[in-house]
Amino acid sequence: MIPLERKRMLPWQDTVATRYPPVVVLLLVGACVLGFLYQSSLPPSVLEPFLRDYALVPARFLGRLRATAPGDWIAFLTNMFLHAGWLHLVLNMWTLWIFGPAVEDRLGPLRFLSFYIACGLAAGIAHALANPDSVVPALGASGAIAGVIGCYARLFPAARLVVLVPVLFIPFFLEVRAIAFAAVWLLLQIVPGVVTLGQQTESGGIAWWAHIGGFVAGWVLAPVARRPRDGYRPYYRDEGIYGFMPDGRRSGGRDPWR
Repeated sequence: MIPLERKRMLPWQDTVATRYPPVVVLLLVGACVLGFLYQSSLPPSVLEPFLRDYALVPARFLGRLRATAPGDWIAFLTNMFLHAGWLHLVLNMWTLWIFGPAVEDRLGPLRFLSFYIACGLAAGIAHALANPDSVVPALGASGAIAGVIGCYARLFPAARLVVLVPVLFIPFFLEVRAIAFAAVWLLLQIVPGVVTLGQQTESGGIAWWAHIGGFVAGWVLAPVARRPRDGYRPYYRDEGIYGFMPDGRRSGGRDPWR
């Protein structure tokens, strides 16, 4: 199986104040947890065909299995709610919890849900196009979450993030701007993605191009998906945390909601 993530930098906290509760983020977390629990309950004899049908196997759509064992297109959606293990699930849900609430707050619940699914579909398409003959099931929410990161970086480029960087077994905490985090994160996907482009493997790995496709989709869709500003109640200046403005910048600058 190919989990759609690898964490070299773990976002720990963001500084964007939100007004509305992250209902859709909570529902997505719940759906992923339930999907993983159901997946984990299956015996091996049932799990293998289940993943073949509901995880994303590119060769069933674009490669050598297309004629003999074509896949159901629903796999481009269902693979977002499956995970390769508890660690895979927890890291993905943690990242969604850091970036998702601010993005949902600015897009609105229905727009955010549509946006999230669109980014996940873009991630699956990018992975399939980059690996058309792969028979390894790809699964995980991080392609869609990459879109959330891309949207967050475009909407709040100056926001500050506290990032955990593990060096051996020692955690280091750094404060970085959202745009810098996104640039480094994307570079860490592009370099191995280009290096492994065209290589086929029969075992697990990282779906780099799913991350890239999801991020690009999130970046491009951000200004389109954002709810109109006249439909969003202005913030008061004391609603930020630790002296930050509503868009995550340090106080003292222009208020983007005024």
